[in-house]
Amino acid sequence: MSLGSGIVLFIIGAILAFAVNIQVDWVDLHLIGYILMIAGVVGIILGIVLITRRRTSVSTTRSAVDPASGEAVTKRTSESDPLV
Repeated sequence: MSLGSGIVLFIIGAILAFAVNIQVDWVDLHLIGYILMIAGVVGIILGIVLITRRRTSVSTTRSAVDPASGEAVTKRTSESDPLV
């Protein structure tokens, strides 16, 4: 669930909970609105956590001397989080 879908769920839930005045016998629209709002908040929190987790990276630098030519060799490796 991404950040945008969490916001959409929260908005739809708020509309159902506060703006709709229709009574249906087989379902309580206010309760469904509150459930969607809670699901939206959870989605927003998960979206923020995943966005901050994606920004982590590991960088490694190694230096060595090439025995054949005697030149210094520097190797740089950069890894990103695999959940991207």
